[in-house]
Amino acid sequence: MNLGKRCAAELFGTFWLTFGGCGAAVLAAAFPQLGIGFVGVALAFGITQLTMCYMIGHISGSHINPCVTFGLAAGGRFPWKEVVPYIIAQVIGAIIAGWVLYAIASGKPGFEVGGFASNGYGAHSPGGYSMGAAFLCEVVMSGFFVLIIMGSTDKRASAGFFGLTIGLALTVIHLVSIPVTNTSVNPARSTGPAIVQSLMNTADAWALGQLWLFWVAPIIGGILGGLIYHSLWGQKATSAA
Repeated sequence: MNLGKRCAAELFGTFWLTFGGCGAAVLAAAFPQLGIGFVGVALAFGITQLTMCYMIGHISGSHINPCVTFGLAAGGRFPWKEVVPYIIAQVIGAIIAGWVLYAIASGKPGFEVGGFASNGYGAHSPGGYSMGAAFLCEVVMSGFFVLIIMGSTDKRASAGFFGLTIGLALTVIHLVSIPVTNTSVNPARSTGPAIVQSLMNTADAWALGQLWLFWVAPIIGGILGGLIYHSLWGQKATSAA
């Protein structure tokens, strides 16, 4: 399939991940008496990831995350020349999702933008975690996410279960790291809400100022994950052994 159609799939997929996961956080997490809390948000991100694996996995690979695109390229599973087009599509999808979510959320009387599901550290970490702790958490979580993706989509793995595996992995990642950074492991997902938060909450516009960490750390983690899997368990390494 041509690159344009694959990028369109990435745009739609990243829209769905951002809208579904961040929408659960903004609209449903703290709903009076019935709020879904951290567990519900974690499941929302995992389920949206799972559904996109099966909807567009056969079209674009369902990266829907710059960290994954970099990781797969580092691991020899994706051509470097297509990294930038994929990431552009992913970021556009996430930005559109952020604004659609804002349009819905702002329809409630008394709505305040607040943090708008943005990722942060220090005073803007849900648990008050430091920048260093947030950086390390994002690197580790992103690295393991790419390791799991590469393992579950390996030709030697059981066919048909990759979507479930990847969705559950993202759920676990959120269960662990929401208190630390509100969980990014996805620079595109971080970018959409950060833009809305900073433009629509000018009295306390912090998200864009901290966005750099949620690009740098996940991409480092993703590349490390791709390199580790390729060097230890890649098919060339296996056949050579």
